[in-house]
Amino acid sequence: MNYKYTCLNPIAAVGLNNLDDRYARTEDFASADAVFVRSAKMDEMVPGANLLAVARAGAGVNNIPHAEYAKKGIVVFNTPGANANGVKELVIAAMLLASRDIVGGIEWVKANAADAAINKSAEKAKKAFAGTEIQGKKLGVIGLGAIGQKVANAAVHCKNVEDIYRACDFITIHVPALDSTKGMINAEALAMMKTGVIIVNAARDALVNEPDMLAALESGKVRKYVSDFPNATTAGKKGCIVIPHLGASTEEAEDNCAVMAVKEMRDYLENGNIVNSVNYPACSLGPANKAGRVAICHKNVANMIGQFTSILGNAGVNIDGGGRGPAQEERRRDSRARDQVKEGGGWRHSPTRP
Repeated sequence: MNYKYTCLNPIAAVGLNNLDDRYARTEDFASADAVFVRSAKMDEMVPGANLLAVARAGAGVNNIPHAEYAKKGIVVFNTPGANANGVKELVIAAMLLASRDIVGGIEWVKANAADAAINKSAEKAKKAFAGTEIQGKKLGVIGLGAIGQKVANAAVHCKNVEDIYRACDFITIHVPALDSTKGMINAEALAMMKTGVIIVNAARDALVNEPDMLAALESGKVRKYVSDFPNATTAGKKGCIVIPHLGASTEEAEDNCAVMAVKEMRDYLENGNIVNSVNYPACSLGPANKAGRVAICHKNVANMIGQFTSILGNAGVNIDGGGRGPAQEERRRDSRARDQVKEGGGWRHSPTRP
């Protein structure tokens, strides 16, 4: 079977090169069977009747209406962990930038570039950019996903988020932007923190109540706020170090995300397997070694499986459930996969082999 795919953002060639001649690129979103995306907003885009899956080359999926897509039978994938090291390294850089006024010092050099005696002037000016070391400080990590785990090796171990607020000199946030986490760093949370705390946000700007953050910076409660999400609230504000969303902007991270997204897409389209979906449960039967595998995306309500098998039976199609040798291993895989079919936002994905 042949497929049309489109890329809503640049996707690394090292990933797209893994698509074989059954895949043809199109610039027409409405006719695509598969979509690869990074940051493009898809909320207002109307999917075509052929669209089967969307693969996000990255972890966050707030730019994709995945709940609505589930109702249309469109599986949405992401690539958790593929860009984790890139973000982790930016977090470490953010801590260093916030501990010393490195940016201010660099800007001073630019502003005084015409000074023939800048070397002598720098010795007098440098005390204005002095700071503290990160060695011996306590680092609190909120959220232990793929990125948070990589950062956490240097972190203090606390039982809950309130302990992190009270104990840590640095706090870095690594949770998704959910209704339960949006605005979690607010005036109440900030009040619990140590005076002079440094906060790093490389997850989502919605996690921080930024007007409350600016007030905390003005009062001295927070020493520096480092954000990887530029917006009109924090850009250029005192105490804010705002980075232009560079967390995953490394060649390695972009390559890893592209390779992972293509692998997930091919496994679904060619085998009916679901790995790393955000709107359907995980389910895998292994490679489809022969024609005839059917994958059905359906609402998780009673008697659906019975209806599907009745339709196949009425059409004279037998569902293979026996055999010896290699078939036994396939049957064991079937059993394991069906054990994996569980509720995922009320949707199920039921592969079977007629």
